[in-house]
Amino acid sequence: MIELAPDQLPALTGWFTAGSPGAGALPEHVRAFGTGRWWADRATAPRALAVACANHVLLRGDPDALTPGDLAVFGAHYAQAPARFLPALGSAFDLVVPWERMLYLHQVPVPVPRTPDGVTVRRLAPGDAPALAALTPDAAWLHAGWGGPAPLTVSGLGWAAFRKEDVLAVACTYFHGTRYEDIACFTAPEHRRQHLALACVTALCRDIAARGHTPSWTCSRDHRPSRLLAWTAGFRLAHEYVHHLTGKPVRDGAGLPA
Repeated sequence: MIELAPDQLPALTGWFTAGSPGAGALPEHVRAFGTGRWWADRATAPRALAVACANHVLLRGDPDALTPGDLAVFGAHYAQAPARFLPALGSAFDLVVPWERMLYLHQVPVPVPRTPDGVTVRRLAPGDAPALAALTPDAAWLHAGWGGPAPLTVSGLGWAAFRKEDVLAVACTYFHGTRYEDIACFTAPEHRRQHLALACVTALCRDIAARGHTPSWTCSRDHRPSRLLAWTAGFRLAHEYVHHLTGKPVRDGAGLPA
């Protein structure tokens, strides 16, 4: 596949459904903020189109227009695509692992929980980027869709629990769509079980509602803590789906490395 510049994109109508929740908001997020990459089998009148951001990729169109080499760039990605793409993905990678996912929508307003003494929950500001970057490396996925801590803090779309200058927990818009904002959260391991993530998520949900959008929440079917937090924060299950984690690209006739 070839990478497309934003001004080369075809009209997205017909490729992706506008106003979708969860990872469905990814194309709108990338188009609005320019943090991801677009790919197609050809620049003019493409037959297959992909958009990738934060190790997620959405594939649409005709998989027969693609070779295993075309798909190799999406190794170690979470691929969401119609079932007709599965044979192509299976030919392109040494491993394609199905991952059952749950999509929740925010439906029940909840009160902001009390936080421990000395802890303040507020919107992230540009000056908070160093504190956000100082979180454990396990939290880097949280701002990957923004291109790093600084762009997330500048966006105004994140809330955090602070003790003095230290970030203890964060909730932010992960993918920002025209109707839904899919959210993500993280709490430093040593500060868990204090309702800090719940406080951040609740504040963020109120902020999203004030923008006229609806918060969505996606997590693995097996991630019980995430499911419990979602329910406690007022989210209710909308539907379940499957995306696939890709492995390493395999060799093909195009000369991919082994």
